[in-house]
Amino acid sequence: MASAAGAREGKLPFVVWVLAAGTFLMGTTEFVIAGLLPQIADDLGTSVSHAGLLITAFAIGMIVGGPTMALATLRLPRRLTLVAALTVFALGHLIAALSSSFTVVLAARVVTALATGAFWAVGFVIVTAAAGPARATRAVGVMMGGLTLANVVGVPIGSFVGQYTGWRGPFWALALLAGLAAVYVGRFLPATQQRAEVSVRAEVRALRQGRLWLALAAAVLIMGGVLATYTYITPLLTDRAGIPSGAVPLVLIVFGLGALGGTAIGGRLGDRRPTATTITAATVTALALLALIPLSTSPVTAVVLVFVMALAGFTVNPVVTALAVRFAGSAPTLTSALTTSAYNTGIAAGSALAGTALNTSLGLTGPALVGAVSAALTLLPLIALFLTGPRRRARIVAQRTAPAPVPDNASAPVLSRH
Repeated sequence: MASAAGAREGKLPFVVWVLAAGTFLMGTTEFVIAGLLPQIADDLGTSVSHAGLLITAFAIGMIVGGPTMALATLRLPRRLTLVAALTVFALGHLIAALSSSFTVVLAARVVTALATGAFWAVGFVIVTAAAGPARATRAVGVMMGGLTLANVVGVPIGSFVGQYTGWRGPFWALALLAGLAAVYVGRFLPATQQRAEVSVRAEVRALRQGRLWLALAAAVLIMGGVLATYTYITPLLTDRAGIPSGAVPLVLIVFGLGALGGTAIGGRLGDRRPTATTITAATVTALALLALIPLSTSPVTAVVLVFVMALAGFTVNPVVTALAVRFAGSAPTLTSALTTSAYNTGIAAGSALAGTALNTSLGLTGPALVGAVSAALTLLPLIALFLTGPRRRARIVAQRTAPAPVPDNASAPVLSRH
């Protein structure tokens, strides 16, 4: 854990990096399944399209299960919740790796998604409290960076390993790493107790904040815009830009690097200039997606625009996530889970609309148009959010924790203002 002196010097507490590592594991399991679907389908005796339900089940588990698990674990000590989430996450992968039944594997994916939702909900609250008001958005950016890094490193490695060990290999690895993470968190994360007066009613009452819903709407729209295009980026790159199919993974890595860079930029700038950062990033995202329609016939231009849309689009994420947690007032846990649900809702809705557009006369450019419109619409809640904010201070108070003999500020309340 970072010392108080280290915190004053601008260093993030060590807990932030620990939870980012956990997010890396959970991001890897969410996306690596796409590269393993043919193997899973063959091994479990089902079709590839039917095996795709493993992705859908995880998304639904995140959308519905995140808020549910946040409320279910509300009165538990945060360290216990994190250890339990990592343990269930590990067991879910262990069961899937040992099973020969598609139904069992599907159920294991849902359980894993519930654990992921609980981890993220509590994790976001912990990192914002530990980092303090001046570094809250940066801390959220680092934690979300674990998810982005999963796309750049975890997913390619998992897919590569799966080619040699079978699809069960990555599942075994994720189970082992999650188990080790549970032991580490249980051993080294300082124990804090939830305040006695916390309640479901207090969490639900926090949802009355209008600015909270504006932040969540921005999360849905920006993620829907970027992922609508990303979901169907392969046919655009191969059939329209003329990029060889063997080079597509390299372009996807470029996308991942852009997303990683955007998350870092948003985390760095979001605390100081949230308005300029998010509005500029959303505008650039919309313009990049719009430019992709006429300019995607050139391989070089297409790759550059893919990078720009990831860089700009993911810059918005840590800022609106941190703002949503802050606007929740004294009950941020449910809001953290709803933020995760918002991103997954954007992914699901954006991908569905993009798939529909792909089958229209727009063809390969349909998903990019859907993405551009969604990214442009992100400006509406962002502008409304910041027009309603400057004239008054928003009370930004994270959950307080009972006094505990810990050497850092992880249990201190977050007091900040926009």
